[in-house]
Amino acid sequence: MALLSNYCFGVLVASYNDGERPITSFTGGIFVAGETALPCRHPGAPPDDIINLVAAVVKGMARNTPFLQQHGLTSEDFELALPAAIQRIRGSAAASNADRRAFLIALFSQMSAEGAIESFDLPDYGNDTIYRLRIAGIGSVAIIQKGCPDGAHSSVNWSAPAWADETYLWWLCDSLQYEPGEHVAKGVNRLRNRFFSNKYTDAVDGIIFHNATCGTSLRPCPKAPRAIDIGGKMVPPPCINIMPDRAGFQDPSHTNWNWDGERVCRFPEVLLSTFGIGADEVPLFTGQVGFLKSARGTRTRISSRYGPGRSTNFRSDPR
Repeated sequence: MALLSNYCFGVLVASYNDGERPITSFTGGIFVAGETALPCRHPGAPPDDIINLVAAVVKGMARNTPFLQQHGLTSEDFELALPAAIQRIRGSAAASNADRRAFLIALFSQMSAEGAIESFDLPDYGNDTIYRLRIAGIGSVAIIQKGCPDGAHSSVNWSAPAWADETYLWWLCDSLQYEPGEHVAKGVNRLRNRFFSNKYTDAVDGIIFHNATCGTSLRPCPKAPRAIDIGGKMVPPPCINIMPDRAGFQDPSHTNWNWDGERVCRFPEVLLSTFGIGADEVPLFTGQVGFLKSARGTRTRISSRYGPGRSTNFRSDPR
């Protein structure tokens, strides 16, 4: 299939090459900025009209006095407690830290059993969420466990350990609020602000978007043919993107940070080998993040690859 270009309000922001078929369909050539950062979508997410109906039902309860009285509530009680109740429901519905830990531990245990990594240390729970993977030929790789990338806690509030030869931010996100690519684009935007800030001295070598939702009916994965059995569940390979090297970020003459995706890191090959992806195939399953400065501002590029001839790209407007 020829290279397809899609425009958002007349600005080229994404290009696709899927070898056989378009990655997704668009209505009127307009799509939500950021969703093209990753190749997957959330077809199981409820449509906006259903969400609006549910919201109307919940709001209507405040006016249903008989219903509230049956549950020992007044309208004032209901309206006052509703925001806190919604937050509590969100917290109970989201994957817990225990679920995230279980997912990563199962994967790292598989990698250890296959000899991809020599050993791994668990985080000091309560103090950090950093796993230390010891890998022959690399040294120590730090995996910083985080939730959905659109929050400051998951994309800004972290520290790369001094012992790490490579450091990765692993987003374990089960939220259907945004498409996966939108989640990642929001996280990368926060990372970009951190990247160019004098407040920080550290950086991550890459980002990984991968959790138990990947490969399910809620988040079908185009890499499903390469899925492996981990703990009785078929898990597809992760979406992994290499971040730019931070060197020269203060130099005004330096304008390009991995914009062309030239940076190579070593951990992606180790991680992808667990899914039967050979060294020669690693570039076909490894994405890149790049930044480009000009007089108009700074642009972000997020590219993702998911097999031979299959890729998707997102480019932000200068800002």
